[in-house]
Order: sequence, then C-alpha cells, then structure tokens
Amino acid sequence: MALTPDDVVTKQFQHVRFKEGFDPEEVDDFLDEIVVEWRKTIAENEELKAKLEAYEAGEKPAAAAPAAEPAPEVEAPVEAAPKPAPSSDDAGASTSAGIIELAQRLHDEHVAEGIAQRDKLVGEAEATASRIVAEAEAKQREEAARLEKERTVLEGRITELRQFERDYRAQLRSYIEGQLRDLETSGSTSGSTPVSAIGL
Repeated sequence: MALTPDDVVTKQFQHVRFKEGFDPEEVDDFLDEIVVEWRKTIAENEELKAKLEAYEAGEKPAAAAPAAEPAPEVEAPVEAAPKPAPSSDDAGASTSAGIIELAQRLHDEHVAEGIAQRDKLVGEAEATASRIVAEAEAKQREEAARLEKERTVLEGRITELRQFERDYRAQLRSYIEGQLRDLETSGSTSGSTPVSAIGL
C-alpha cells in the first residue's frame, strides 16, 4: 500500500502508560512539517510529469510554468514572460540530452556485456574443444599402445609357432627316415631267407 501525506496526518499511535516516551505534541509538529514538505514534493512531481508529457507531445510547456509559479508583483510582466520559456526549453533540451546520454550509456553497457558474454562463450568453447581433442589424442595413444602390445605378442606367438613347425618337421623327417632305414634293413635281411622258412 502506497503511503500518502494523509496517512501520516491520520496515523494514531497508542499511548504507553507507566513508560517513558516521546512528547506527542512534538511528534505531531514534526509530522506536520513532513506532510507539508511531502505535499510540496508531490506537487513538484506532478508539475514535472505534466511538463514531460507536454514536451513529449510536442507542445511548449512555457504556458504551464508561469501558472504553477506565481510571478512576484514587483517584476514587470514583460520581464516575467520570457524567462520561463528559455528555462523550459533549456530544461527540455537538457532532458532530451540526458535521455539520449542515458540511452547511449545503456547501449554501450549492453554492447560491452554482449561482447563479454561472447568472449566468455568463445573461451568456454575453445577450452571444451581443447579438452575433447586432448582426451581423443590420449585415447588414440592408449589404443595405439595397446594394439602395438598385441602385435608384439602375436608376432612372438607366430615366431614360436614357426619354430615349433620347423622342429616338428625335422623330428617327423628324422622319424620317417629312421623308419625307412629300418624297413630297408629288415628288407635286406629278410631277402636272404627263403619264403618257406618264414612259413608262408
């Protein structure tokens, strides 16, 4: 709920008994001063809003300014009329310049924030890419080392099998040659014995 000057005026506080407190009249006087200043501030705020709306609508708020501020009676009316117009134009120009400056500052801040965000995203993407490449290279090295180890083991096994084949062939050859020699020896021995002696 928004607080208004009337809320301050009508606010009632409970009186405390048997305790020390503030003087109610002094508090009321101070609150009255606050209400007066508050109402002045609200009136000035409304006046400035009206001037801003008139300026944004393209109207000259020079007529509204003298009505809001009564001119002193000692000044001549000719001198009082031109003074508000330049001040309102100056105020409008300064307000316009302030708005443009604020817009430019906000634009620059947004652009700088966008550039910082872009740089951050690019940096994160580069870091992620470097990490992925490093992991892939490490995995490739590990796989190459594993394959090289397997190749060495397989080559050793092949060498063993070839050596086994050579030894086996040599043993088989010597065995067959021994059997052939035995056959030849037994054949030459049995060739001198008559068939009738063998019992056939």
